[in-house]
Amino acid sequence: MSRRWLEQEGAAWTKQGIITDEQYRRILELYPEQKRAAGLIPILGSILVGLGILSFVAANWQDIPQLVRLVLMMLIMTGLYASGWLLDKKEHDKLGIALISLGLISFGASIVLIGQMFHLVAYNAASFTIWSVAGLFTAFLFRSRYLYILSLLICTLTQWYSSTEFHTFSYAVLVITIAGFGAYWWQRKDALLGWCLAGSFVLQALLAIIGNDWAFTWFFIPVWLLYAAADLPGDRKTFYPFQAVALIAAFIFNWFLVLFWENDYSSFREDAAARPLPYIILLAILLLLSLGGKWQNSRLASSPDWILAIPFFYLANGTGLLTLLSLFIFSLYLLWNGYLEEWRLKINLGTLLFLISTMTAYGKLAWDFMDKSLFFILGGILLLVLGWFLNRRRQQVLSGIREDEHHDPN
Repeated sequence: MSRRWLEQEGAAWTKQGIITDEQYRRILELYPEQKRAAGLIPILGSILVGLGILSFVAANWQDIPQLVRLVLMMLIMTGLYASGWLLDKKEHDKLGIALISLGLISFGASIVLIGQMFHLVAYNAASFTIWSVAGLFTAFLFRSRYLYILSLLICTLTQWYSSTEFHTFSYAVLVITIAGFGAYWWQRKDALLGWCLAGSFVLQALLAIIGNDWAFTWFFIPVWLLYAAADLPGDRKTFYPFQAVALIAAFIFNWFLVLFWENDYSSFREDAAARPLPYIILLAILLLLSLGGKWQNSRLASSPDWILAIPFFYLANGTGLLTLLSLFIFSLYLLWNGYLEEWRLKINLGTLLFLISTMTAYGKLAWDFMDKSLFFILGGILLLVLGWFLNRRRQQVLSGIREDEHHDPN
């Protein structure tokens, strides 16, 4: 909740007699004005100083003796960490966290530079894994969302580096992601961190499939495992980012299947689809686990989410049409459910997915037989009309939500 929002809404509350002027003043005192622009200046300054030091060292790196290089790297890293810690202790948290993040980056840069100096040959991504652990430790130590996101990004890139450079999926990195970064999220239960953690897990699952050269559809077992696991707790608002990321991943795959494979689904079944029996059995187990959690927490109304998991690609005919219909049904369900629950995220996401489904269907049906200029004109008109209608409906619902928030429901 921002002070600016309170100032705007509080004035309306006092006019409507919901609160008095004195209560309005006391509420504002609970949220002191934050000078965000001034707070960004030291962060930007520290970044520029760090870049200047790094560029100076890089320009003169070959002329510096090896021992001096080692001492210089240690001094820079230690100095950044120490100064950041002192500033954070003195409640200059923005500048302190900025310097600590530079210290973390310098730690990773030191790993690379030491390897180049001594011509060390790496056979795995262990050194970058250590960098990820160091980042996780700083996130725990300073309780910073920025350090958490930066460290999680380093961890995810480490998995990518291991998979692309060494053609090996690092299960150690996956364990660090789930156990380490998951433990931090569990303590904070922050929505933004949940989105980031779920996104990292899904990307690493994709890298596991690619790195091990497995059939691509196995990717959806961990994706739907993530979705089903989020159904088990009762706190829906806390765990919704994990289900949202899983559903977005499933939607993108089905959309990709419709858009790019066209009618050649037999080659997809041969090259990219897992063996039907074990895949369907595992998917059914996850479905039962999810439905059990939904039933226990009175959320069976969200069961239509599983329409995206139906493996239409195993059918001999009609794969493209059925998959496209599943995209339509899911996006319409999500949009309708968002309006029903008055949930802003579902309304916005449902609107976007419905527009994507509509334009995909239009493109698949009209591209082959319609004049190309007419195709784009009609497609643009259709998109504008749909966008206007859906945005108008979304604004009506969201304005209704704001009005309900301003009045006592009793």
